[in-house]
Amino acid sequence: MMAAGSRAWLARVFGDWVPEVGPATLRADLAAGLLGALLVLPQGVAFATLAGLPAQYGLYSAIVPCIVAALFGSSRHVMSGPTNANSLALFAVLTPLAAAGSPGYIELALAVTVLVGLMQWLVGALRLGSLAHFISPSALFGFTSGAALLIAIHALKDALGLPAPGAHGAGALLLGLAAGLDRVQSGALLVTAVTIAVALLLKRFDKRKPYMLAGLAAGALAAAGFNALAPGWGVAAVPLLGDLAQPWPPFHIPSVDWRVLPDLLSLAFALTIVALAQSISIAKAVAARSGQRIDANREFVGQGLSNVVGGFFSCYLSCGSLNRSIPNYEAGAKTPLAAVFSALLLMALVALSGPLLARIPHAAIAGLLLLVAWTLLDAPRWRQLMRTQRGESAIAAATLAATVTLRMEVAILLGTVLSLMVYLHRTSRPAMRTMGFDSRGLERRFVVLERQPEALPECPQLKLLRMEGSVYFGAAAHVAQRLQELRAGPDAPRHLLVMAKSMNFIDLAGAQVWEDELAARRAMGGDLYFHRPRPEVLAMWRRTGFLDRLGEDHVFPDKATALHAIYARLDRGICASCRAKVFWECQPESPQADA
Repeated sequence: MMAAGSRAWLARVFGDWVPEVGPATLRADLAAGLLGALLVLPQGVAFATLAGLPAQYGLYSAIVPCIVAALFGSSRHVMSGPTNANSLALFAVLTPLAAAGSPGYIELALAVTVLVGLMQWLVGALRLGSLAHFISPSALFGFTSGAALLIAIHALKDALGLPAPGAHGAGALLLGLAAGLDRVQSGALLVTAVTIAVALLLKRFDKRKPYMLAGLAAGALAAAGFNALAPGWGVAAVPLLGDLAQPWPPFHIPSVDWRVLPDLLSLAFALTIVALAQSISIAKAVAARSGQRIDANREFVGQGLSNVVGGFFSCYLSCGSLNRSIPNYEAGAKTPLAAVFSALLLMALVALSGPLLARIPHAAIAGLLLLVAWTLLDAPRWRQLMRTQRGESAIAAATLAATVTLRMEVAILLGTVLSLMVYLHRTSRPAMRTMGFDSRGLERRFVVLERQPEALPECPQLKLLRMEGSVYFGAAAHVAQRLQELRAGPDAPRHLLVMAKSMNFIDLAGAQVWEDELAARRAMGGDLYFHRPRPEVLAMWRRTGFLDRLGEDHVFPDKATALHAIYARLDRGICASCRAKVFWECQPESPQADA
């Protein structure tokens, strides 16, 4: 009984996967966890370097946050830890405040991580997870591609064996590297090439193998061989990583000057946007394969706790890693315990292989970063986007340019604002289509007249209009102008039937549009009618009193009833000379004609 009660309590705290834990799931999770540890070993070192931090901080960030996020998050398969985008974003926002790699820089990185975690936790606790959906996929794709270019640019110095330039901007960095091309180290180029070649070769044959680890090992062997021969050749040796600190994350309270707290809060807010967008996107990407339902709020709570706790255990900003989450799922992981095993096995690997890790060359890490950058750039998706969605590709391109030239948080906000502007522009011009009939036969259909040049002519007294889209403050002017155009001219139909099934929403400005249209139609001797307006629209009309002024008998449940009722109100003198006669009621033999 106690065991059952304990399992129920654990399920409430950690999730519905707890009752499923058994010998079979533990074996599957342990195997997937070993793969995750092997994958993150080179990534952690590379991403920490990208973030401007000593290598061990990347490994620390793959341990504590990975465990906390797995246990308290929503996804069963997402593995958290350092990522390229987070690492680069952290580097971009902190380098104006302190020199990369300096003690002050490390303290700022840990403090910002705690602040980001608190903001992420707050978003989840207040159940504001839906806010992340306002970051459009195009803006996120442009940011990711821009980050890929920045990753490549920053990796070039180690790939070429050049000292780090004094400037941090992408343009200044490229100019500095161009000026130093005459000092390129052949050993660094060789190691970079070997690392990339071996990793790509293994990836081509079997993507499930730890190809990045194989590339790193090949690069280390190439560097060892070159450095053994370098003195005899009279060339510079390839720089190595050196000894790492302890393999387990040490507890450390970040120490920063509280006077910089306002600056840190603004930076943490920007980084939170980046991290939340990545987290929910990655969780959804994995869930699309596994079929699991993701709770965005719980996911943000888990990510927030992982960064809060991680910030006090020498970990920098982390979130879900697509490079490890997809392989984790494909390796057969059943529960979040796979992530826990991955973190524990990583500690064991670092403790046992410390001397080997010290012999990793910086050029090999640069090779891995260049490989990651190429994958992130996703050239095929760019081609597809430009071919099929010009507007979305423009948003992505603008976000990419802003990511490379401006601060990264500004780029994300710019892309989001552009996406919202495009959305508002689209919705501000809802489609208003003139409808008619395709024939007089028994099987005749309602059709959009502009698409059917052979359709029947329109009734000279009744306009049939299909409304597609919401009539809100941004669209009110367009809808009002279009309705005015339909009334213009002495021969314009005086009656208007609006097929409102696709009119999803109206606000006060939208309600006023129909008030004005009702007054105008009645002033010209006609009237206004609606077919199947949505309940939300009817509720708004009732609140504003418009439905009382319109009349309940002007709202119809189906087209046949609407046309029969409206026909009875048409001018019989005009009907007598009309040649269109498109309605059944217009036919002389119709029993409804005199109704």
